[in-house]
Amino acid sequence: YSHTWQISEPNEFDIMLVMPVSRLQLDECDDTGAYYYLTFKRNPKEKHLSKFLDEDGKLSAFKMLQALKEIIKREVKNIKNVEVTVKRQKAGSPAITLQIKNPPAEISVDIILTLEVQQSWPPSTQDGLKIEQWLGRKVRADFRNKSLYLVAKQNKNEKVLRGNTWRLSFSHIEKAMLNNHGSSKTCCESDGPKCCRKGCLKLLKYLLEQLKMTHTKKLEKFCSYHVKTAFFHSCVIWPNDTDWHSGDLDHCFQKYLRYFVDCLKKSHLPHFFIPQYNLLSLENKASSNFLLELINKEWNNGFPIFQE
Repeated sequence: YSHTWQISEPNEFDIMLVMPVSRLQLDECDDTGAYYYLTFKRNPKEKHLSKFLDEDGKLSAFKMLQALKEIIKREVKNIKNVEVTVKRQKAGSPAITLQIKNPPAEISVDIILTLEVQQSWPPSTQDGLKIEQWLGRKVRADFRNKSLYLVAKQNKNEKVLRGNTWRLSFSHIEKAMLNNHGSSKTCCESDGPKCCRKGCLKLLKYLLEQLKMTHTKKLEKFCSYHVKTAFFHSCVIWPNDTDWHSGDLDHCFQKYLRYFVDCLKKSHLPHFFIPQYNLLSLENKASSNFLLELINKEWNNGFPIFQE
């Protein structure tokens, strides 16, 4: 999402490469409600995609990513004035990462293969996006009428990793919620009242980022999406702009952090759009406990990490 919500100097960027496709058959591949096998309905318009079907007629994320990677590698060779390299892809990652070396700073760009489908959201999303009290019923209905996005993401829980699973993505909705985050229309507009939601999110993102730099291996299961999900839940728990008064950053950050800490204790952080999907599964309880210890230590010492 927009780098105005990044912390410190932005050096990582995401670009969604969106491919519109007509109607797809979505079949859940596990009980998370987030991962799907995709097949085309009868006589699809996208005949050109038939070469990416596997032997069962499922659309292969792996095959499509390989083809996209070849195109990107070919094009990168034509870039003369900047040093651009294609990084080795992490297993199961939906992103192809470009490393761009250019003074004054090096940046990395994740290109994420995304399918856009004009059809209703699957049943697993029915009870998610509980924003009625925060952004309103109409906004929720408008969001749910938007296209469905699916990214080429390997489901690691599959018995045999065949690279033919896709994961629902709501980054377009998340971006809209971050940009229009107030319960009143004028929140944080130039002449409107200011809130500290943005400041709170930035602080917790920074906290996790710094802890991950020191404990990379032990905290590898955590990413900024956990922080962002907890942030959206907090916006629902405290829906009013007065709950996030700009002068109360310290107090507001601590109540948001307390919610996140609570999720770590219970090993339970429901996906904001797919409530049955727990982002903190019990098998990662040890990681959750470790992060909990680190956060409590910071909290008890008045967050020295923010003074560094």
